[in-house]
Parts: sequence; structure tokens; C-alpha cells
Amino acid sequence: MKFDPLGNTSGASLGTAIAQPSRPNAIRLETVCKSFGVDAAAVRALAGIDLEVRDGEFLAILGPSGCGKSTLLQIMAGLMPADGGRVLFGGLPVTGPPQGMVYLFQQYAKSLLPWRDVAANVALAFEGRARRTRRELRARAADYLAMVGLAGFEKHFPWQLSGGMQQRVAIARALAAEPKVLLLDEPFSAVDALTRVELQALVLQLRQAHGLTVVLVTHDVDEAVFLADRIAILSRRPTVVEDLIETGIDQPRDSIATREQPRFLSLRHSLMERLLHREPAQ
Repeated sequence: MKFDPLGNTSGASLGTAIAQPSRPNAIRLETVCKSFGVDAAAVRALAGIDLEVRDGEFLAILGPSGCGKSTLLQIMAGLMPADGGRVLFGGLPVTGPPQGMVYLFQQYAKSLLPWRDVAANVALAFEGRARRTRRELRARAADYLAMVGLAGFEKHFPWQLSGGMQQRVAIARALAAEPKVLLLDEPFSAVDALTRVELQALVLQLRQAHGLTVVLVTHDVDEAVFLADRIAILSRRPTVVEDLIETGIDQPRDSIATREQPRFLSLRHSLMERLLHREPAQ
């Protein structure tokens, strides 16, 4: 299995079984453990994570800084091996980046190639899949850019775009890989507050339009409550899943009205109180 540094993990490993599982987009983590370092210097990051991501749901993973949220997501994506336990995707063991799963990195600007224009960056997701002319590739890339509100920017270069627009390019390229599962590692942390709200609404629209299963790692309580169907609360290190909460907020969600609902405010309050009033790590 080759790991694509651009964030597309949609390749099939040589050892992948050919099967059609009944729940193709479900992910299951069974007693997943991970440590860093050796002997006395070893740090136990994940202490037996048990978690299921339901087929078609939006799951947010929330927890204190340094608890291993991104590590957990990378193990889920097959980008990092676990020390113990296993990850299943559609009932099959994940031993490398599986077909149909795309990981969107936090540092989106570094994943875009500055010498390629926007359309060429998006076209990376499907270059080599089938013989197409350059014009056909760019036309298809333009379709995905239109999905994320960037029609007309095909010939711009990443450095000519704002941070929010660059993240839209990264999202367009992720969609161009035709994923079934989208893994998001704090994808909006580097943009301003208004752009973040716009991108959150965009992700919800795309998830609905494409029937995606989405897993989001975030440190932002408001973001988790607004986007997710369920929220997994992680403990401090050594990390376990402390709780799983159904948000209970109806779809579709509105960037303003949803945040004013009593259920949103109540859940936000309880989660903030819970995270802020933890005992300090030992």
C-alpha cells in the first residue's frame, strides 16, 4: 500500500480480501492501544479504545489537548499502526489505507502543490485511474470545484487564494477521490471564525449530497455539537472513550438557528463544563 501525502488514502492493498460487507462504511475499533517511546520514556497514548462508527453517520471525537485524537484518527485511516487491538472497515481488518476512505489533513495548505493551479491540484485525485485527456481532467476537476463554491478559480494557484479557499480546494480534491468515508483532522482550525462557519455548513451539505460517513476530530465544542450525530468523549492520557453522546439535533442544520436551539445550548454547556472541570493530568 502506498501512502499518498496529499491525503488520498484510496488504494487497495495487495492483501485486501475481495468481499462485499453488509455495512461497507462502518468502522469498528476493538481495544486499540498505542504508545510512543520505549522503556521508561514510553508514553501510553491510547489505552484500549473501543468505538464503532455507524454506516452513514457523522461522528465527532472530542477531548482535551494532547489526549491522542489525531493519533486515533490516523490509526483508523490505516496511516499509523496500533500496538494492540484492531480496526475493521466494512468488517475487514485495516492494515493500510483502505479503498474508499480519505483523510483530510489539518495543514491543508501544505498538501496543495504550489506549482499546480487549483484544477490541477484537484485532478490529482483521479489522474491515472483511466486514460483521459488534459482537457477532460480539468473539466472534471472544475465540476468538483463548483461543488465547493470555487467555480471560476480553476486557473488560480494555491498561494493566490485565502486560507478558507485553499481548504475548499482540499475538500474538492477529497471528494474527487469518491470516498465513502471522510476523516477530518481539525480541518477548520486555521481559518477565521466566519470562514469556519461557512466551511462547516459546506461539509454538512456535501455529506448529505454524497451520503458520506464522516469522522471529525476537533477541540471545538460548538463545532462538534453543530456537525455531529454523535460525539465520542475521550479521557486524558492514557486515553479511553469516556462517553458517547447522541446530539439529538434535527437535520437540516442552520448555521444561526441551530445554534440558538435549547438542545444545542444545553449540550454545549454540559460538554464545556465537563471538559473544563476535569482533574489535571498526572
